[in-house]
Amino acid sequence: MKAVRMVAVGQPLELQDIPVPAIGVRDILVQVRAAGICHSDAHYRAGRSAVRPLPLTLGHEVAGVVAQAGAQVTNVEVGDRVCLHYNLTCGDCYYCSTGNEQFCSQVVMLGHFANGGFAEYIAVPARNAVPLPAEIPFEQGATLMCASATSFHALRKGRLKGGETVAVVGVGGLGMSAVQLARAFGALDVYAVDLNAEKLALAAQYGAIPVRAGQVDPVAEIRRLTKGRGVDVALELIGLPQTMRQAVQCLAPMGRAVIAGIADRPLEIATYRELLGAEAEVIGSSDHLLQELPTLIEMARRGVLDTSRVVTRTVPLEAAAINQTLDALEQFSAGVRTVVVP
Repeated sequence: MKAVRMVAVGQPLELQDIPVPAIGVRDILVQVRAAGICHSDAHYRAGRSAVRPLPLTLGHEVAGVVAQAGAQVTNVEVGDRVCLHYNLTCGDCYYCSTGNEQFCSQVVMLGHFANGGFAEYIAVPARNAVPLPAEIPFEQGATLMCASATSFHALRKGRLKGGETVAVVGVGGLGMSAVQLARAFGALDVYAVDLNAEKLALAAQYGAIPVRAGQVDPVAEIRRLTKGRGVDVALELIGLPQTMRQAVQCLAPMGRAVIAGIADRPLEIATYRELLGAEAEVIGSSDHLLQELPTLIEMARRGVLDTSRVVTRTVPLEAAAINQTLDALEQFSAGVRTVVVP
């Protein structure tokens, strides 16, 4: 089968012919119908987060059709439409049994430490498959598996309550879902912060109040719009020291800044003024949980979460097209979400 693979840090991905993966009795083989290209993939290629073993097929946002099922698989059947939870875990340890499987000592992430979805087929444990309703196209189903799911988990980590206010710093694939989900969770006002006017225009269509970084100081503008108070929850989805600081600095007293963007540089905080004095919280948010995905997919099926305009481009399973998208993501100039369609 064809697969687009990372062969070395800092080098373009390559199209290779590799064997179709074999499956065990509790596994499924999925014919990939869509795989999202995430900003994390650009970080992996650049070496900001180690990928092993190399060569490895990237792509952790995956949707497709069950092509084969192991003898002991009971939750899905051949022909079923599915999305794939990207954390492969033991299923038996304390963290797995308490629904916090991202801390499993044996966790392996698709497209990071196990072959991912930039391929024609992928093999995973059957428990990682989540039914994808017919109403949701494969391209949109794929983006739910990271962009939307990570935002969903981050908002839950931020303990957002009805009647509170939210700032979403970065309205790419994750941020566009975060804007909608924050409104669904009951936020009165959602402020969308980004440099890109087109992304802000789309966020405004989803009910956000746009804040154009680069033209205004985002922290000062949010303070002005909230009459000096700030926001209750700020989601940072970019991973830059400047934007992480902005997420903290725009908080109201007792506000929560949830950091979900992947960063390779530290966050500096004025400890008393920005943290202790306001009893603010800085919360890390890692991945998402399998248990969250059925609710998220149902929200998408009902139209509470609209992903129809989040996928801005599709590309074929070709190295050149995927590398060009990763180049654009490195420069923060890509559209909201590009999806590979084999």
